[in-house]
Amino acid sequence: MKNLYIAITFVAISFNVSAQNAATKAADKLFNRFEYFDAAKEYLKLVDNGKADVYVYKQLADTYYNMFNSTEAVKWYAKAIETNQDAETYFRYAQMLKASNKYEEANKQMQKFASLSPNDNRAKAFKENPNYIPRLLGKSKIYDVKSSDISSDKSDFGAVLYDNILYFASARNGARKNYGWTDEPFLDIYKADFNKDGTIINPTAVSELNSKWHDGPVTISTDGNTMYFASESFKEKISEKDKKANTKLSQIYLFKAVKNAGVWGEITPLSFNDKTYSTSNPSLSRDGKTLYFSSNRPGSIGGVDIWKAVVNADGSFGEPQNLGNKVNTEGNESFSFIADDNKTLFFASSGRQGLGGLDVYQIDLTNGEATNLGKPINTEKDDFAFTFNESKKVGFLSSNRNGNDDIYIVNQICSVDINIVVTNAKTSEILTNASVSILDEKKNVIATEVSNAKGEVNYKVECDKVYLIQASKDGFEGNIFTVTKSKGPTSKMDAPLQPIDVIVTETEIILKPIYFEFDKSNITQEGAFELDKLIQVMKNNDKMVIMAKSHTDNRGSNEYNLSLSDRRAKSTVQYIISKGIDASRISGKGMGELEPIVNCGNLCTEEQNILNRRSEFLIVK
Repeated sequence: MKNLYIAITFVAISFNVSAQNAATKAADKLFNRFEYFDAAKEYLKLVDNGKADVYVYKQLADTYYNMFNSTEAVKWYAKAIETNQDAETYFRYAQMLKASNKYEEANKQMQKFASLSPNDNRAKAFKENPNYIPRLLGKSKIYDVKSSDISSDKSDFGAVLYDNILYFASARNGARKNYGWTDEPFLDIYKADFNKDGTIINPTAVSELNSKWHDGPVTISTDGNTMYFASESFKEKISEKDKKANTKLSQIYLFKAVKNAGVWGEITPLSFNDKTYSTSNPSLSRDGKTLYFSSNRPGSIGGVDIWKAVVNADGSFGEPQNLGNKVNTEGNESFSFIADDNKTLFFASSGRQGLGGLDVYQIDLTNGEATNLGKPINTEKDDFAFTFNESKKVGFLSSNRNGNDDIYIVNQICSVDINIVVTNAKTSEILTNASVSILDEKKNVIATEVSNAKGEVNYKVECDKVYLIQASKDGFEGNIFTVTKSKGPTSKMDAPLQPIDVIVTETEIILKPIYFEFDKSNITQEGAFELDKLIQVMKNNDKMVIMAKSHTDNRGSNEYNLSLSDRRAKSTVQYIISKGIDASRISGKGMGELEPIVNCGNLCTEEQNILNRRSEFLIVK
């Protein structure tokens, strides 16, 4: 996100002064003033003149990181890490790799980050679930996202709708001075008309609120008469001493404005602003009693955190409170938006497991955990500033997914919250710690959770789509259940599992046959359920040794079928070993088409062929 400074505030980076020399000072001054566009030019001159070293490579990488130019950032981080770097550099490198769809390489850099900062919660989350991307990509869609006609060729973000007026921050004013971070004009607060057909027209600068610096985004009270907005050092002068020292001391503050006769005025700074840290991105609860905002104030867990302050009846504020580690991480969290229910908070984070850059998350502040909204809300780029107008059922999202900070319109998709309860089919007893997966109609696993103390797992799915629930637990037969189509908002379904009760003779374990698809050797889901029964028997009888015999139907040559059945036997054996059974206790043998269940020759029906291609289990010891 190009306008990161005004949007989530900047955390100063410490520099290795000993590494600086006369050739780098000009570039470093620009970097220290957040004028990254010009700083990059100066660092590149050092590269072109053969005067670059690891310090310059690192500065270039961080420069492009701050401008969210992932292609260039990846290029220079790769050179910077040729020499050992601090942990945060590897984390930033991983973020830029994810933004470039290079997830495998990103994981390598996260492993390095985790080794250097093992106690960092970002490192712990990675170690617990390093391959989380497929799960995120498989999440059910909650929203549709489409481009809006209000975006310009400059940065536009932070849109929020009140009545029929859309307020947002924009750098579209070409008459304004360009800002060195982005080489775009400073941000102004704009408003536009939101029509019934969803079109947005007549963007107009709110001149009474805009200063010579950055202004926006905003939040407005339910009655539409009180606004809180962010502004960079509003009407504040930088001292001559700081100017000579090339120091950029301006911070972002929050201000209150009151509307009289349709015009915003009575602008006053909030009491908890401070010259030593920034306070930005406000969001006022619908009851007007709590103001949420982002800040790098003392007590923050990471660079920028989300805080809240009570709004008293007389307009004064209580002491700001950090929202804690359920929301905040060692990374940056910002762009909070509190929903109309006064408990659901949306926010953007770079410190959680996401698709790349900033991702949007949702949390129930009363008792919930933060969850990633998945695609299409989130992408490999920066996605942030999610807001939703409940009365009009329309939301807004900011994203640089197309290379520029733009505003997108968000529409809610019909969804159902499914509550699955796993029980013992014989006793109706609740089953905790059961594995419960949700699958699409093609049997692709979307997500997997473990049942809680009430035997429950909850999933959100789209209305009128086919889903399957796959449940399993040691000691019970796994099973697949079809989710009944519903238009919601909630649906409850039972997932009863039969206790494993397998017939064991002196020579054989009698299971349902393990069937294979035609000309394939992989274990099907139905086959896995049966093999799980065998595994349970073997765990209960730790001296038992088994041989798996695999068979084919009679189509194909004898030689080919013998090879195919051998592959099926190996797949069967490998599945059992993967579940914790020692390899010395299970062997396999391919029998080809020599021992059919149905001896039908060349006249077999498809049903008879299915019966013949199977695995069976003999007790060796």
